[in-house]
Amino acid sequence: MISILIVSIFGFTLVANGQEIKTIKNIVLVHGAFVDGSGWRGIYDILTKQGYKVSVTQHSTSSYDTDVAAVNRIIDQQDGPCILVGHSYGGAIITTAGNNPKVAALVFIAAHAPDSGESEANNGKLYPPLYKSLIKGDDGLDYIDPKKFSADFANGVPVKTAEFMAISQPAITDNAFHVVIQNPAWKIKPVWCVIAKSDRIINPDLERFYAKRANSVKTIEVEGAGHCVYISHPKECAALIVLASKGK
Repeated sequence: MISILIVSIFGFTLVANGQEIKTIKNIVLVHGAFVDGSGWRGIYDILTKQGYKVSVTQHSTSSYDTDVAAVNRIIDQQDGPCILVGHSYGGAIITTAGNNPKVAALVFIAAHAPDSGESEANNGKLYPPLYKSLIKGDDGLDYIDPKKFSADFANGVPVKTAEFMAISQPAITDNAFHVVIQNPAWKIKPVWCVIAKSDRIINPDLERFYAKRANSVKTIEVEGAGHCVYISHPKECAALIVLASKGK
């Protein structure tokens, strides 16, 4: 199938085999650091009830390149064009994986979107976040202090859920945050963004900077939402993904 992505100030139109596709039904959800794919359950349930085919990646966070490759494997399995959605560090992943020709659009949810020559770590210094809970292990792996996980990382998430997330969190290699991005897909694919207004992990002003720089088609700001806005406010996030699937 030959697909052409036509981008305009009104959104995008996907043409496949000479016919316009009004709604893209394949959605790929990419988790960030210190969590796994299970956090997408709320959004998954909403989208599948609306007839979308939703895939959830489960990458290891053992290296950036490995994570990009894992996401590309899922994209390649799609039966047509897809919307690629990333949260947090997942935004850096989709910034590269989004170059896959099957990706029609990108959705960044409280996520990083570095440019060529940039890294998450350096961009975070431009707009310093509020968290003080990151622990860097001697083995090169990072994790969030479980005692501070709820207040910093999962603020806005039900306490019991946040407590379980804290004790089940996977560590991530520190190197992943320092990888320098090349050829960001948001320069050639349309973008939608969610800003978590009470995010303590990524400064909301950095999220706004990313959205403006990527010429986001539509950006929503979720009042009172912490970093895990996709868990605490799945309806708002799912609604934006639906808009992206329709190019609105």
